[in-house]
Amino acid sequence: MNVERYIRIMAGLVVMLSLAVGYHGSPIFVSEWFLALTAFAGFNLFQSGITGFCPPAGLLKKLGVPEGGGACSTGKAR
Repeated sequence: MNVERYIRIMAGLVVMLSLAVGYHGSPIFVSEWFLALTAFAGFNLFQSGITGFCPPAGLLKKLGVPEGGGACSTGKAR
């Protein structure tokens, strides 16, 4: 797996978990304040798309995760 896939997995996990513990109808509800974490993840995805700056990407690269191609690439030259 590459950096982009790890970041998508991490962002999706943060959103799903924060919704699960922040939504009243959830069996694992803790507090509505966890919905702020959902908003924070969404904001970071937005700013990363605009600026190209993503702190987890730098950390993953330092840990040796390959950059790789885009998630939608087929691996074939166009």
